[in-house]
Amino acid sequence: MDDFKLKLILSLLVGVIFSFVFILLSFALPLDNKKVFKKTPKNTLEKVSHSVKQ
Repeated sequence: MDDFKLKLILSLLVGVIFSFVFILLSFALPLDNKKVFKKTPKNTLEKVSHSVKQ
C-alpha cells in the first residue's frame, strides 16, 4: 500500500474517532443550568410592584 494512502486513511480514522469521543462527552457530561437571573427593579414603580407581589 502506498505511504500516502496509509497516512490519509489513518488521519481520517483518527479524525472520526476524535470527533466521536467529543460527541460522546457532550452527551455524558451534565449541563449546569441552575443559574437563575432575577430582574432587579430599576425605578420606584417597579420597586412598589415587586414588593406588592411578595
